[in-house]
Amino acid sequence: MSELTDPADTADTSDTTGHQGARPDAEMVTLPLGSTAALVGQYRWIESALYRVLGEWVTDMPITSVQVHLDGQSMRHAWHADLWAERLPVLDGVDPDGLTVPAAPTAALFAALAGVALPSDAPGSSWPPATDERADRPGALPRLAGLYRVVLPRLVTSYERHLRVAAPVTDGPVMRALRLVLNDEIDDWQAGERLVERLVTRPHDVTAVYQFLERLESAVVGAGARSGLVTLPESVPGD
Repeated sequence: MSELTDPADTADTSDTTGHQGARPDAEMVTLPLGSTAALVGQYRWIESALYRVLGEWVTDMPITSVQVHLDGQSMRHAWHADLWAERLPVLDGVDPDGLTVPAAPTAALFAALAGVALPSDAPGSSWPPATDERADRPGALPRLAGLYRVVLPRLVTSYERHLRVAAPVTDGPVMRALRLVLNDEIDDWQAGERLVERLVTRPHDVTAVYQFLERLESAVVGAGARSGLVTLPESVPGD
């Protein structure tokens, strides 16, 4: 049986005076411009990929109400991607599209969501996201559950963590975008969870859903994710 452990328990929490209990997340952490640019680029990639994926799903979902649901959310992800494109910092000698790449956990998760293995050259790590042929595509219900029980929850966690360490003086436009997008993601997550619960009607559905969720979490954790999807500097506190 797997033991439940907290990675933070292994960290050295003593301060320089020898007292115990001083946590590194008690200190104010600010992100360098380069780190912010990398994060915004990752957000742009994720939102664009969600726009594309959900748009594809609209055509193969057998229920009209689900198609309408996905189409509306797909368009919101497209707007989010445009919003993040506008927030990409201008850096000398850096192409904004070159910043629009996924972290390893993100690439692994989207490959697993599509039912494809992630090759060694990491497809989807360029802009725009790759459109590889799909193989062994999961069923409609497991994919919906994966979206609303793995992808969006982890994306919400990523946005929340970034918002907690953003500085109003230097990151004002990014903070406004984070709040706008975060509100949409939480609404879409909750609406999607209600949809999944309504569609899971048989024991077989439960089995199929949880087998796929295990596959997704194994992929993203195996690629190095701990909290959320994006790669945050080690100085940023976890939850």
